[in-house]
Amino acid sequence: MADLSLLDNPVWNALTTAHQSLGQVHGLAARYQDDISPLAGLGEPTAAALADLAALVPAGQGIGLVSPAALDIPPGDWQVLRAREVDQMVCQSLAPQPATPVIHLTADDVPDMMDLAKRTEPGPFLDGTIRMGAYFGLRSPDGRLMAMTGQRMRLPGLREVSAVCTDPDFRGRGLALALVSAVAAGIVAEGDTPFLHVKTENEGAKRVYEKLGFRVRRAVHFIVLRRL
Repeated sequence: MADLSLLDNPVWNALTTAHQSLGQVHGLAARYQDDISPLAGLGEPTAAALADLAALVPAGQGIGLVSPAALDIPPGDWQVLRAREVDQMVCQSLAPQPATPVIHLTADDVPDMMDLAKRTEPGPFLDGTIRMGAYFGLRSPDGRLMAMTGQRMRLPGLREVSAVCTDPDFRGRGLALALVSAVAAGIVAEGDTPFLHVKTENEGAKRVYEKLGFRVRRAVHFIVLRRL
């Protein structure tokens, strides 16, 4: 059984284990490569860890820090652009859903994926994000990418479902439910436990995820910083 306590500090624990090859670690700080994701994590919520992170982030660049606790950001190295809590949901018993023939997205699909992400804002999606895990989508008869979902952070026994987004022209058809179900089922089939993050106030999305068997585990802090 997966150690769910790893999810208390998911980015740090991903980048010091299963995703170590996709990022950089310096002392008590870790971040993904620039072209993969702006996410970062700290080994502990301290000024020393933030100083280590400053060594990994060039001046003027932004970073998305995921922390189990609120952070006291000392002046000097960082500007806080925004800070909020998001709910972390875990699925330990996936509810079966009708199978949907989804498409495995590849590097050739990245331009369409980036366009969809830009228009729907499911979270950071860069040209190298697809390297984090398998991504799947649904296309319309005329070839438009209607919706997509994939895997982002990976920890021992745990994989994050992320980039859940649907083109506004195709909403209300259950596409997100079908894709999250397919991605989560693939994770479970390989022996891992799916988890995801959702805005605390997004009750509609939470209901979709709860239908699949996801349950809120805890809140984590998401802090967007700019290096001064």
